[in-house]
Amino acid sequence: MRVKILFNLFLLLLLTVYVAKANTTPPSEQICGKWESSEKNLIVQVYMQDNDFMAKIIWYSDTGGKPMDYWTDKRNPDPALRSRKILGMSILSGMKYHKDTNTWEDGMIYESKNGRFWNASIKLDKTGHLEVRGYWHFKFIGRTMTFTRVA
Repeated sequence: MRVKILFNLFLLLLLTVYVAKANTTPPSEQICGKWESSEKNLIVQVYMQDNDFMAKIIWYSDTGGKPMDYWTDKRNPDPALRSRKILGMSILSGMKYHKDTNTWEDGMIYESKNGRFWNASIKLDKTGHLEVRGYWHFKFIGRTMTFTRVA
């Protein structure tokens, strides 16, 4: 009887180790997923495409009573893009993972309210919140938005 219990415990331990290893996300992909802004007015989907990290808008609440798919990128500097929908729009591109600092750098973030592009950097804080910094050439000239993982 004891041997059977020990054997079952050993199998359970092996299975636990196997599952834990299988579900380990590489450090570079820790930012992938859905994130909600601390103001609770925006949800973005962060994903990797061709070794770059990108994000798109999947929900927002600043609609003025109109459906989300009504709003377009009317302030875009490129007139050809002013009719594209805000919902589903890519707002973050070109982010590269820097293993030595565990940050994502060298990308651009687009702010549709003003139609402007900003340099961008991302880091995960100690509590697991995503900090996205949009800045103009120098990080001290910018603004940070904080996001919480929702899925």
